[in-house]
Amino acid sequence: MDGEWPLFSWCTIPLSKQIRAEMTRDNLSNRFPPTHHDHDDCVARAIETAESLCRERGLRFTRLRRRVLELVWNSHKPVGAYDILDSLNENGRKAAPPTVYRALDFLIEADLVHRLDSINAFVGCPVPGSSHTGQFLICRECRSVAELDDADINLLVEQKASDLGFSAIHQMLEIQGLCQDCREMVPGTDLFD
Repeated sequence: MDGEWPLFSWCTIPLSKQIRAEMTRDNLSNRFPPTHHDHDDCVARAIETAESLCRERGLRFTRLRRRVLELVWNSHKPVGAYDILDSLNENGRKAAPPTVYRALDFLIEADLVHRLDSINAFVGCPVPGSSHTGQFLICRECRSVAELDDADINLLVEQKASDLGFSAIHQMLEIQGLCQDCREMVPGTDLFD
């Protein structure tokens, strides 16, 4: 993966080391996925990135963990643990819920997957390998998710919490609404009506 930088969850762009060093996660955002892209390629790149990160960190990226990550990345929509379990069991495997949750816990700890608490589902991380807070835009109609990693929002939340004497340990913001495509399809929801 050397020479590439994850820009969106559906693609990776080639960049020189110098350009990557000058870039920060804060000026990158994962927009809603386009309707047409090489999805097989983005899944393959997510797996390749996970293998590389786990190797660098000395983590065991087992066949089950790999398969669970593939299932999370199979679409750009959040997927529930029981959906993953059902997919695993389609191939004759008899996986149990704790097995799936342990694999998901590993993927979360390795910064490869995010858990969206408000909808009890999981999405692949477009900027794996670095722990970060995130803001997620979740479309209530099509269930697509866009991940932001906006430093200004992080700073504002930290400042407001600090003003109240609160020490934030973990920050994740989930915002539900309608993506542009769904807004255009649902009457009365366009911002410019």
